[in-house]
Amino acid sequence: MNLDCDAAAREYRERLVGPYRGVLPEAVVTSMEEQLSGSCTVEIAAFDEFSRLLADPNTTADFDHVVFDTAPTGHTLRLLSLPAAWSGFIDTNTSGTSCLGPLAGLQTQHQLYKDTVRALSDPQATTLVLVTRAERSALAEAERSSGELAALGVRNQHLVVNAVFKAQGADDPIAQAMQQRGQEALAAIPGGLAAFPRTELPLVPHNLIGVPALRAMLQGTRDAPQLAQSHSSHLEILPPALAEIIDQIAPSGRGVILTMGKGGVGKTTVAAAIAVELARRGQRVHLTTTDPAAHVTNTVGAVPARLTVGRIDPRAETEAYQAEVLADAGANLDDQGRALLEEDLRSPCTEEIAVFRAFARAVDQGRDGFVVLDTAPTGHTILLLDATLAYHRELSRQSSGIPDSVQQLLPRLRDPAFTRVLLVTLPEATPVHEAAQLQEDLLRAGIRPFAWVINQSLTPLPVTDPVLLARQHHEGVYIREVVQQLAPRTAIVPWLVEAPVGAEALAAVVRDMRPNLACQAKAS
Repeated sequence: MNLDCDAAAREYRERLVGPYRGVLPEAVVTSMEEQLSGSCTVEIAAFDEFSRLLADPNTTADFDHVVFDTAPTGHTLRLLSLPAAWSGFIDTNTSGTSCLGPLAGLQTQHQLYKDTVRALSDPQATTLVLVTRAERSALAEAERSSGELAALGVRNQHLVVNAVFKAQGADDPIAQAMQQRGQEALAAIPGGLAAFPRTELPLVPHNLIGVPALRAMLQGTRDAPQLAQSHSSHLEILPPALAEIIDQIAPSGRGVILTMGKGGVGKTTVAAAIAVELARRGQRVHLTTTDPAAHVTNTVGAVPARLTVGRIDPRAETEAYQAEVLADAGANLDDQGRALLEEDLRSPCTEEIAVFRAFARAVDQGRDGFVVLDTAPTGHTILLLDATLAYHRELSRQSSGIPDSVQQLLPRLRDPAFTRVLLVTLPEATPVHEAAQLQEDLLRAGIRPFAWVINQSLTPLPVTDPVLLARQHHEGVYIREVVQQLAPRTAIVPWLVEAPVGAEALAAVVRDMRPNLACQAKAS
């Protein structure tokens, strides 16, 4: 089954509001609906569905196992952390309503949430499978996720390293480099992951779509199918290098560049490469991230002139926002009123509001130069972009002032001369189709993507390894779909022999270096 979070949110709202229609005045019902229209409602509705599958035995009585393919890492962690936050908020809140809406709706689910937390932390009931790749940044993010999950009591974890590549000969320098990079990453696996039981799955030559393909993956089948036609004929024209996209952006001298897409497609690398290249061209650039993983500093390395690097730290932003609201709205309250305000600021929505304000401030800096934002994973990003009205409603309960940066945020994001959204994808089915869904969501919000970036492509490379040849062949379908059906303009970034870390290595992400010639030179 596929869980539709938006549909679940609509059903959740109606379940709470429906009984009051025709009973309470229409203005009261409208107010309740407004309270339940923010991003927290989507999260609580999605967690409702998650909880029923995990903790209600009647829901899954006919099944031996429930396999839950979770949302991207940051959003999943938020979902898993919410029950404790809600429980504490319910236990201490006396005001009857919160940013989560009427508390009666939450109280009825209280026991289910407790059972969910219990099931998650029970090693006999739940195994959490951390899926990663044999890459240093991916393993570091998996360790961070593992630690946060363990802090929530979810300690029965199993590590799966997917797409581990082994070259099938010594005559392909690209294959040798790919194997070596993976081996080095696994040899330096973070200590927090080393103790877990581990399964390694090979990089397979075929698309993992359909039951036969999935069975082949689990059985370790690596045989590449015979190709009916040569590589040169299956994709007639390659998209240009990322430098051509930057050529179109740079003359404006200011604005915001957002890299967006599914987790693990290389948004951080693309964002860092664009920022470094713009700075190299003499532009003033600020590179920042709303991603909890925050790999941008490690990716850039030594920061070149005219580039600054920062991050939006959710904890620091939340603490600063709480202090600001208490100093403003709480200044003239009595002890009881101040205590209620402090309770309100402990609600799960507060962090969302604080991060949203910081996001708006970062966008505001685009008036005086370039701001390159390595955004959070797709689901969380959409919540941020969609939060403007909910933010206004929430802030009006706690403070009288709405920053100008917030008021201007959506107009700026919708201004194609100010904001350029780059959708980053891999030339594979799932990343392309998830990016297409993200593009539809953005268009509904009035935000039109500027370009797509197809990252880590084998298509431009002179590979001879049979697995890489087969994957190269399959890429053509998805590159053609992006170029011909989805993207207003497209750039392609090849898989690079040298890991794109540091300013010099990031230059290879941007420029058309004819990577086939570079690899041949390295091999010789």
